Formats: sequence, structure tokens, C-alpha cells
Amino acid sequence: MNIIFGRKPVLEAINAGEELEQIYILYGQKGFIITAIRVAAKKRGIKCTEIPEERFYSYSKDSVSQGVIAIKAEYKFTPLQIIIDSAKKSRYPLLLVLDSIQDTHNLGAILRTAECSGVDGIILTKHSSAPINQTVFKTSAGAVGYLKICPVNNLANTLEELKQSGFWTFGSSLQNAKNYTEVDYKLPLALVLGNEEKGIRKLTADKCDFLIKVPMKGEIQSLNVSVAAGIILFEILRQRTL
Repeated sequence: MNIIFGRKPVLEAINAGEELEQIYILYGQKGFIITAIRVAAKKRGIKCTEIPEERFYSYSKDSVSQGVIAIKAEYKFTPLQIIIDSAKKSRYPLLLVLDSIQDTHNLGAILRTAECSGVDGIILTKHSSAPINQTVFKTSAGAVGYLKICPVNNLANTLEELKQSGFWTFGSSLQNAKNYTEVDYKLPLALVLGNEEKGIRKLTADKCDFLIKVPMKGEIQSLNVSVAAGIILFEILRQRTL
């Protein structure tokens, strides 16, 4: 596990944009730098948790930690342009865009399905998204290691960039959407899936060329996002292999 120790090194790592999975603060720590760490972590969407001595010192028994440690992300991301260029080598390029998926188990399940269904690359929001951590690795059954993944700061701008690169954007939404089986997927495609509770954001939906939905017959009018991902991705695969 790659750990950064000390108040100043942790703050510098946050401000430098390093990929951090989690920040732990020993319970009761206060002061200007502690406040600065909390504020900077919140701005970057990094989880910052205050924990008791027993748990904290399981990570570090050294006073150099100064009551603060940061766990560095273990996954190496792929630049967006490399994902785009690589995907365009496929007959029908397919990217999966995840708008604020926050549950690590959902993210892992989605990534497993994405790898199995032939997705060429994953784009996810840098903020308000689950980290690529050991839970995600485990839930994905190792699929993370076979996927190209890129976090982005501004999803709306990224969708515009994908369009300029020849991709059509399809958003999964229950509002003003076509049945997912009534759409032709034999084209360069970026499928956008949204947050577990709120779905894709309005600005994200507005940037999509098409909105699609899985029709519901029960009283509950939404599926778990990982289930929806499986249904739609394998419909895309089915059409493309006919």
C-alpha cells in the first residue's frame, strides 16, 4: 500500500493533483493545515475521514505522520486521447461514460460487465465518483486490469470532445427516452450511465444525442445501475454481432 505521511506532504499531494484514494486524520487533530487538507480534499472529491488511534496506528506507528496519512490510488489511468485513438481501431468503437457512480461495488460490477461486453474504454467523473480501490478490483473480478480508464474534470466538455472525434452519445434516462431495443448501435458510440440515485445530470443528458431507457413493468421504476449497464451493453453487443 502506497502511503503519504505528514500534514504538509499530504496537502502538497492534494494540491499537486496526485491520485489519492483516501485521507485519514487521527481523531482530534486540529489546526490550519488540517483545515486546509479538509478543504482541498473536498474540492477534489477525495474522501477525508477522521479515525480513532487504534485504526490510525495500524497504518502508521511513526510520529512522522503528524496525525495525517493519505492512501495513494493504486490504479494508473489512461489519458483520454489514447482511449479515443485506441477505440477507433475497433469496427464499432464503444466507450462507457460513468456520471458520478459512487458505490464501489456498483463500479466494480459495471467494469466487469464492460470488459465482458467488449467496451473499449471507460470515462468517469473525477469528482463525486468511487475510487478505483481494492473493493473495485475484487468486485470487477480483475476486469479493471484489462480496461483503459480515464477520470475527467468536466464531463460535458468531454462529451463534446467525443462528438468531435466521431462518437454518438447515448444516455440512459427515464425521461424523454426511447426503448433501448429500438436504437441502432452499429456506429461509434459512447454510452452514458448516471448516479445510483439521481441518474445522469441534466447538463449531461442535454449533451447526449439520444436518450434510451429499459422499460419497467413493476412498481419500482428504476434498476440498479450495474444491472442497467449489463442489459444495455449486451443489447449493443447482440446487435453488433448479428
